[in-house]
Amino acid sequence: MRTTTTRRRKRLPRAEQVEQNRAAVLAAAGRVFREHGYAGASLDAIAEEAGFSKGVIYSQFASKADLFVTLLEQRIESRAHAQRETAPAFAAAGAADRFISAMLAVSRSDPQWQLAVLEFRIAAARDPELNARYARAHQRTIDGIAAALRTLFAARGVEPDIPVETLAVVGMTFDAGALLEDLAIPGSMPQPQAAAVLGRLLEVATADEPATRT
Repeated sequence: MRTTTTRRRKRLPRAEQVEQNRAAVLAAAGRVFREHGYAGASLDAIAEEAGFSKGVIYSQFASKADLFVTLLEQRIESRAHAQRETAPAFAAAGAADRFISAMLAVSRSDPQWQLAVLEFRIAAARDPELNARYARAHQRTIDGIAAALRTLFAARGVEPDIPVETLAVVGMTFDAGALLEDLAIPGSMPQPQAAAVLGRLLEVATADEPATRT
């Protein structure tokens, strides 16, 4: 007598299934945004990439913008956690230059995402409600960098004459601009050179005497 074994797929609890679907949508969205940019990406393309209907996406996210900001918030928290973990070690070693290089290396490691973020920022600037949400997320990035800078300065026993929040904003502004320049003309602002410029800025910010102009 032949025995037939029926394998049944174990059904996940609803809450766990919803969370799994959400993670799959976010992963698919990240790939689509990188490939097509923010403007070029569509919920249809993201649904196809994730293997779901668009209704599944709408059950999790209100819009393409909502989905993008959620991804951005995840990335910001991940980077902030990494900065909190690594800044004390760099500070103890007196290696502020290595900390800057590490930060820029992370940014340059994913240029397609950076371009999608720049696209999104332009779109969000025209939408006050969306821009306000983006601003809250962006402020966490600034706060994280500022906290890391405070750790580095404290280890050196120096106090910058420029607020650390301003230094954080300047660093981010320079990083975004340098990335665009290097994409337009490859090699015009490579990561080591960008890191050296930002390192010099920190030296000037903590100098006892004004920098000599030549």
